[in-house]
Amino acid sequence: MKVFVTRKIPTLGLDLLRKKFTITVNRDNRVLTKEEIIKGIKGSDGLLCLLTDPINREVIYAEPKLKMIASYAVGYDNIDISAATERGIPVSNTPGVLTKTTAELAWALLFSVARRIVEGDTFTRTGKFKGWEPLLMLGQDVTNKTLGIIGVGRIGTAFALKSKGFDMKVIYTDEQRNEQLERELGAKKVPLQALLKESDYVSIHVPLMKATHHLIGEKELKMMKKTAVLLNTARGPIIDETALIKALKEHWIFGAGLDVYEHEPKIPEELKKLDNVILQPHTGSATIETRTKMALMAAENLIEGLKGNIPPNCINKEVFLKKTTK
Repeated sequence: MKVFVTRKIPTLGLDLLRKKFTITVNRDNRVLTKEEIIKGIKGSDGLLCLLTDPINREVIYAEPKLKMIASYAVGYDNIDISAATERGIPVSNTPGVLTKTTAELAWALLFSVARRIVEGDTFTRTGKFKGWEPLLMLGQDVTNKTLGIIGVGRIGTAFALKSKGFDMKVIYTDEQRNEQLERELGAKKVPLQALLKESDYVSIHVPLMKATHHLIGEKELKMMKKTAVLLNTARGPIIDETALIKALKEHWIFGAGLDVYEHEPKIPEELKKLDNVILQPHTGSATIETRTKMALMAAENLIEGLKGNIPPNCINKEVFLKKTTK
């Protein structure tokens, strides 16, 4: 069997695939276009793709031999799952493995914005530091503050649990109650508006879907405290970026920490020029250990799927139900 990999991933994952299949890997260090992906999967039985790849209906129907799609990511909003299901192609992702790593990055952003770490580093490196001053680089405390979490799935829960050492009041909004957070942290489930008004730190951990697109816009940003910090390690379009730029420029909030962007990888120049926002290049899962585990998980999913088995992390298991009822 043949497998096409849209971009180089950690070696252990590729080595595992090579033991089972003939694999072709995109050797260019860039995102492929839809047309290039279609060309790449020609004659292939399996596809291992990234969250940056546009796996739409046209791609999914382009190669008749295609039997399995493994995504090297947790999110799968870039893949037309309904089209894959129509074609009887199982799709898998890599959940769980990057939970703690992404939660750690969200905390890194929280502290960096609160204590103006990047701004302070630039200030010091450019020779502006002339000695201790009473009003120099004043930031925000973290201990005893209110932490608001939008979405308490795996990552949101892990992020919340790491607040234990800072005696924070934790509130959250989600469709479901999170009994673990309520039990361990005394967390309280509240409506989104209440969360925005009460929180000193707001961290986003929901998936991107129709209901969450521009979940945070001008109206929501104006509800937040002027001393509040907004964090996003989920998906860029959850925040209306134009409204966020206005909020940061006019100091509706204290600052923001972003790992994802509305039109990624494009980032507005206005956003880049602001001192009260920290910008990361989508590195939520970017540790050696986690990215390697993701590569192995994606490879294992692909191997099982091409054997005709249900992959360990199959998103559309109904594909197999259809097969057994035929």
